Amino acid sequence: METQANDVELIKNQVVSTYYVISSNIEGITNEESMVFPNGEANCMNWILGHLIYIRNPLLNILGEESVWDSEKFSFYNRGEIALDHKDKLVSFEELKSYLKQSQDKLEAKLNTLNSFQTEMVKDISTLSLHEIYHSGQLGYLRRILGKPGAIK
Repeated sequence: METQANDVELIKNQVVSTYYVISSNIEGITNEESMVFPNGEANCMNWILGHLIYIRNPLLNILGEESVWDSEKFSFYNRGEIALDHKDKLVSFEELKSYLKQSQDKLEAKLNTLNSFQTEMVKDISTLSLHEIYHSGQLGYLRRILGKPGAIK
């Protein structure tokens, strides 16, 4: 059984909207700034962006698309990993921005080909969408902690 097409439209809108929030919040952030750990331990912007991409890959996979990177190679961005323990492995912020753009292009292209989701996919897709919303907001707070003006007006 498949769900209605408006489910696809809802997720399309969320994918586009969260990409806007993420992109706005990371705009003008240097690699050095992305590596600042608030309170000396909270996740840095680099890890949160890498983590968003890491978790976007399962969303791509659910939709029948290939991941934008090898999850094993980038496993330090996985849920439950302590970012500070991996600070020497984190890739450059510019490289992460490139992976984000690749994942966005793939997601939008795939969603534009779908009329509906299979019912068994809806829970995972909605949970992964919530995940993006949660972390995109964290990037906004980190931006302010770095002394930058808020990006979402």
